[in-house]
Amino acid sequence: MPAKSPTDPDAAEFAGQLFFRLWRVTHTRIAERLDSIGLTPAAFGVLNLLGKQDAASQQEIGRSMGIDPSTMVALLDKLEGDGLASRRPHPEDRRAREVAITSKGRKALERGRRLNGEVEDEVLKGLSKTERRRLLELLRQALVSSPPQPPWTSAEGN
Repeated sequence: MPAKSPTDPDAAEFAGQLFFRLWRVTHTRIAERLDSIGLTPAAFGVLNLLGKQDAASQQEIGRSMGIDPSTMVALLDKLEGDGLASRRPHPEDRRAREVAITSKGRKALERGRRLNGEVEDEVLKGLSKTERRRLLELLRQALVSSPPQPPWTSAEGN
């Protein structure tokens, strides 16, 4: 019986192994594509969240995305420095800062979404549209019910 190739999907029998391998193939491709427009996956994630609502506090964004507060500040500093987001005093909480996506940020977000879609099409080409929707539903369900973990920091990579 021939040995299984390290890329053989049957060689990965546990969800964690499959998650890691699928994350790796997706992450490396999207990181390369986003880099071509000056974004990291983390910055794209923040822009994507901001693109779905008018504005959010730094704390809300960090909590939503599971990002450590100091890492969140650094991400927002970069987005603001690049003109993709702006911070202003929160209208209801003097201690908080509200973050909004700029028009330049919306353009970058649209380019990022297009690039992300291309990567997903490439990586998930073996699934139908219905299967892709179901995969997203299952991943969201698993994430919501998974054990809590410490917030992500930039030391873990982009």
